[in-house]
Amino acid sequence: MTNKNNYQTAFFFLVSLFFMWAFLTALNDILVPYVKELFDFGYTEAALVQFCFFGAFFLMGYPASVVLDRFGYKTGIVIGLSLMGIGALLFYPASVVVYYPLFLGALFVLATGVTMLQVAANPYVAVLGAPETAASRLNLAQGVNSIAKVLAPLFGSALILSGIEGLPQEQQAEAVQMPYIGLAVALFALAGVFAFINLPNIRDLDSVKESNKVNVAGKNSIFDFPYLLLGAVAIFMYVGAEVTIASFMVSFLGEENIAGLNSESASKYLSFYWGGLMVGRFIGAAILQKMKSHTLLAIMAVAAILFLLTGVTMSGWVAGWAIILIGFCNSIMWSNIFTLAIDGLGKFTSKGSGLLVMAIVGGAIVPLIHGFLADRIGLQTSYLVAIVCYLYILFYAMKGYQIGKTKTA
Repeated sequence: MTNKNNYQTAFFFLVSLFFMWAFLTALNDILVPYVKELFDFGYTEAALVQFCFFGAFFLMGYPASVVLDRFGYKTGIVIGLSLMGIGALLFYPASVVVYYPLFLGALFVLATGVTMLQVAANPYVAVLGAPETAASRLNLAQGVNSIAKVLAPLFGSALILSGIEGLPQEQQAEAVQMPYIGLAVALFALAGVFAFINLPNIRDLDSVKESNKVNVAGKNSIFDFPYLLLGAVAIFMYVGAEVTIASFMVSFLGEENIAGLNSESASKYLSFYWGGLMVGRFIGAAILQKMKSHTLLAIMAVAAILFLLTGVTMSGWVAGWAIILIGFCNSIMWSNIFTLAIDGLGKFTSKGSGLLVMAIVGGAIVPLIHGFLADRIGLQTSYLVAIVCYLYILFYAMKGYQIGKTKTA
């Protein structure tokens, strides 16, 4: 009973991390149209916001795992939150000199902190209880994550995008100062909380001990697990598609043949996109008690493809809502891919988790490809890029998750 209570307390505090990094991540979807307006950019240049943010996951994923191994998960979490706070503070000097590379540098520092939290918290939540309910726990944590993603666009719309159109560049730049200073204060306060609370040692958890007993004879590294490597590609595709759809949604709803909304009005519909993600994750946490995770993943991938085809080929609000509703389809994808990919890794679980977090770099690459195509063939047609991503996820759900997997008793 004591262990159960400790696990519940730890889960509560860890979920707060999911909320914070989701809020900062979703705020990038406001920054994309913000920098496009501020610097009069095309879609490609504006997509560098996501490129720098999610590029940090690839570059800093391994260093983050080294820090966790050296100093422990709790210290790593404190360092991660502190880096996020520093990154948020750097928005102030960037906005004073109105220099895009400084904005991108601030995002990279902030994302380095988020990377540290992702490497620590995702496997932590997965092992904080029975292995068979790991996907359900991650979906529940991701549900709280989604609440932050619903709130962030409303926050950003009201405090960053509101009324900036037509203002001088210096006044537009000032819009990010107070929001990010406030976020920095909250992040430093949360770092202080984690510095003083007690968390169970992840190496002492019963589920980790059981995982380490899995027979991985003949396996010398994570590269000996094909389904893990294919899962990393699935994470790449999923994050790339999710971020691409959100990053360009404000501009998509601003298209005359779709809804013709201004940036401030269109940004509010991001909350419906992330709201679908939130609702789907809470529903998914319940469904996954009865349904196999790969089955639900396949169903959602098919639904996402159908919505995207509607968004690309139709016009007006039919196309607009089709793209918005993909948020519901995305809801269970992260947790289901993650748990399928680390299943049966035994002593290689932590390294496998690190590889999957590095694959979040899809959020850097895919939006850049989308932006490049949008500048050349049109924004609506460029959403075909996301269809390719979901086709691969469908393959992983139907076949890829079991390639090379050893049957264990």
